[in-house]
Amino acid sequence: MSPGKDTPSGHWELAGLPVPFDWTYYPDADPAFPPEDLKLVRDIAGVAGTLCNAHGSGTDVLERFGAAHVRTGWPICYTSVDSVFQIAAHEESFGLARLLDLCERLAPHLHEKRVGRVIARPFLGSPEEGFARTVNRRDYALRPPRPTLCNWAQAAGHEVRAVGKIRDIFAGSGVSSVRKGSDAQLMEHLLDDIRGAPEGSLTFANFVEFDSLWGHRRNVAGYARALEWFDAQVPRLLDALRPGDLILFTADHGNDPTWRGTDHTRERVPVLGRGLVPGAKGLCAFVDVAATVACHLGLDDTGPGTPLT
Repeated sequence: MSPGKDTPSGHWELAGLPVPFDWTYYPDADPAFPPEDLKLVRDIAGVAGTLCNAHGSGTDVLERFGAAHVRTGWPICYTSVDSVFQIAAHEESFGLARLLDLCERLAPHLHEKRVGRVIARPFLGSPEEGFARTVNRRDYALRPPRPTLCNWAQAAGHEVRAVGKIRDIFAGSGVSSVRKGSDAQLMEHLLDDIRGAPEGSLTFANFVEFDSLWGHRRNVAGYARALEWFDAQVPRLLDALRPGDLILFTADHGNDPTWRGTDHTRERVPVLGRGLVPGAKGLCAFVDVAATVACHLGLDDTGPGTPLT
């Protein structure tokens, strides 16, 4: 239902809140960003200029502007068809803490314009050996304008645990604890929560590498290997479930690695799980996922949607 196919649109709606407004998108122009946005980046970072300032993919901008960034210290600013302002900077020569501070201070200004996210894209490497992004990405997302499943659960006394970038997506709203890392590390965190989280808790996990490493890069073989890896982990997750647990597998959007371009694709995604009412099948809305979890946790007056029955 939401007018978007990006991460906040999908996650907010899965948590019961379709996006109630239109996101702000940057035009595919050069420069893509208005002068006041770029000036604010320069002022906060204390630099004389910025690099790229256009639409682009993360790997391409590192190849094109990585060496110039290391030489000048100017942040690499780029966007996509999604409502994002992304800043790439070298973790050592520019500084990870400095990059995160820049994005955090820039975000409120852009959120006022309904730009969905300011994303810090740290990387390492050298002009001689090449550059690669690190796992220290941070999303500074617009705070959901109304309560979501996370808030409903927390208000009812349930612990809400975030695995991956879930806390960033919801701007920390309704989240009790956070654990990050690579997808392999996130899988272990999720297993720990299934085995040891308090009764009645909710764990919301996001595995980002399907997007960042394979989907956006249109790497079909890599995407296939990632699916096979995830499938091989599912028995471990199911074996760890306690009696009465509910587990759901779904997606916030598509990212077809065979499609043209580098952006998300808008798809009908599967909803699979254990603990659903027997015989649940057919099409459902994203908000039905939130309603199902809310019903499972015994939450009342939680918002739109109906449980999957």
